[in-house]
Amino acid sequence: MPVPLPTPDEVDLVPPTAEEVAATSRAIATAVAVDGELSAVQRLLLEALYVSMTGHPAAVEGDAIDARGLGELLRRRNAAFRGRILQVMLLGALVLNPLPEEVIQRVDECARELGVDDGMLEVARSYAHGNAALAAFDFERNGYTAEWDTQGNEALHTAESLPEAWAQAVDDPELAARWKALEELPKGTMGRGITDFYRARGFTYPGLPGSAPPLLAQHDWVHVLADYGTTVESELEVFAFIARANDDPRGFSLLAMVVSLFETGALATGAGLFEADPGHLAKSGMAVRVADAMRRGALCAGSNDFMSVDWFAIADQPIEKLRGHFCVPPKSADAVAAGAVGPWDAGGISPYQLGAGQELAAREGREYDSFGASVE
Repeated sequence: MPVPLPTPDEVDLVPPTAEEVAATSRAIATAVAVDGELSAVQRLLLEALYVSMTGHPAAVEGDAIDARGLGELLRRRNAAFRGRILQVMLLGALVLNPLPEEVIQRVDECARELGVDDGMLEVARSYAHGNAALAAFDFERNGYTAEWDTQGNEALHTAESLPEAWAQAVDDPELAARWKALEELPKGTMGRGITDFYRARGFTYPGLPGSAPPLLAQHDWVHVLADYGTTVESELEVFAFIARANDDPRGFSLLAMVVSLFETGALATGAGLFEADPGHLAKSGMAVRVADAMRRGALCAGSNDFMSVDWFAIADQPIEKLRGHFCVPPKSADAVAAGAVGPWDAGGISPYQLGAGQELAAREGREYDSFGASVE
């Protein structure tokens, strides 16, 4: 029977103590371990996340804490807090490939005991049953785009309503012209930053053949806002930042998606453009970088759905002013030491993107400018 949610008089809203962190991290480790052992990625991720998000170390070793024990630990915590704990647990499960059914059964038990749910549980169940095709469907049915409708098109400025969230718009001259007009904005503004970002990498403006889906292009603005490069590792950081900045639990599905693409490869394609390229979260320093991106997202002012922001409406604003507006904190020293870079730094661009940017400049008859970005 689920542990009931606390009343307004009972709820505990203070940050977790070191003791609570140790206990909840141990419960998460109990749920997601395989034969009692965490994988190297699971361990690194849990340890990095807890330190980054709470300031206290995780305790992944020790006596097991089952679902009932976790429920009792969180008896005075509200649904939002319990939901975040479930999402950390799901993240620990989703980095496994294959994902054992016993792990998802334990995660399910924890969710029931806490009285919370998350759409990514359906995705995890499908993975555990070996049904990747159903998992891909579950992302659309239960994730960020589950309630997509024509209203979601307004911030994208497409000429016609998109039939689905990740649809492309490759014959929309007005949209393409809107993007190109950003090139005329002063240096240092958000709009000029995004066009420099595109031109350096040879990206095609939405509205033209070969462009990314307009919804996916929304996350490109966040690369500039949050100062992340465009390698696969940086994509993990950007989506971790986006997911945690949004108080809507469905935002977590965006992080689950890129983990499934770029760590396990359990998802073949996603977001209308991305293709599986596994093994990146397991790289040295990535757990620290992703954890710091989640911390930064959590510290942004209020709840922010950065994928639905009308960026064109604020494109003339200085980037630094918008970082202040959203209260985007700087990267931690540990994340920078682990390799977190911006779009204009060494390591902030892939070799393919560098080549594409040079080819675009040649076609347009201009000198190529990477604006500081280079391959490591």
